[in-house]
Amino acid sequence: MNNSNGMLIITLDFELYWGLLGKIPLENYRENILGARAVIPDLLELFKKYQIHSTWAVVGFLFCESRHELMQVLPQNRPHYVNRSICSYDHIDSIGDNEHKDPYHYALSLIRQIISERDQEIASHTLSHYYCLEKGQNSEAFSDDLEAAIRLAGKEGLKLESLVFPKNQVNKDYLPILKEKGIKAYRGNESSWIYQGRSDEDETLLRRGLRLLDAYVNISGHNAYDKNVIKQQFPFNIPASRFLRPYSPKLARFEGRRLARILGDLTYAARNGLVYHLWWHPHNFGIYQQENLRFLQKILDHFITLKHAYGMESLNLRDLSSRLASEPE
Repeated sequence: MNNSNGMLIITLDFELYWGLLGKIPLENYRENILGARAVIPDLLELFKKYQIHSTWAVVGFLFCESRHELMQVLPQNRPHYVNRSICSYDHIDSIGDNEHKDPYHYALSLIRQIISERDQEIASHTLSHYYCLEKGQNSEAFSDDLEAAIRLAGKEGLKLESLVFPKNQVNKDYLPILKEKGIKAYRGNESSWIYQGRSDEDETLLRRGLRLLDAYVNISGHNAYDKNVIKQQFPFNIPASRFLRPYSPKLARFEGRRLARILGDLTYAARNGLVYHLWWHPHNFGIYQQENLRFLQKILDHFITLKHAYGMESLNLRDLSSRLASEPE
């Protein structure tokens, strides 16, 4: 058994509509996006109640107060995706003037609310929700995109030290760029082949179906990690363990299985002193908010039980990376 305490890591990919461009028409997802804005204060209240440290990986454009400011921060180097529909830069002409007029593409008021709470980290989700494995993108454009995101966060007095690759498209060739920009940790992918990062073109229905099934039945294992393995490379790869899928009425009869899957993973991590990394998007809770919040609360109740029984801790990406960096070799 590992002698260290188990750790619960929570990350939220905060992107509003930027991460859905070219995939879901806005008119089909307005309720989810507006619901995400409403549920964030509830999430913060829940994290405060349970003393949860979490990381909010924010798309840089959400920091802008106006369309004018957004236009000022656009880098010269931009991705030349073959699939132009996913390129945020190509959609800027269609967005509104500010957060009041366009709550789907701006979120500075929510970011300020998050950073006003203790133990909440703001991390990068790149400036434009940059896809690092899609055809037509390159390292120079990625570097400039990330640099612009860092500058925008800096105007709020924030130093970005963690990153979540959009769509989990981890590009290992870009890790030196993260290090150069001061990023100390990123969320990697689960080890199973069904979770390895791929472009949209290379994704398959089989992999999607197996990931869905894995949320209810243990296909890929507990996906909990030894921190001594994590610390062997820098920036630190703190892999995902489980995507917290949102409530679905069609699958409501299986909610007990979904919960048992996560609680079992958490117990395994706590008993063995391992890192367990749960993640989702605020917009996943945008509808069926109470059902999703109640489900999360059951997870956090179990975490408290494991905290008392095994000393399990709640850390965000920055907390864990700081701890790993300070430990002797």
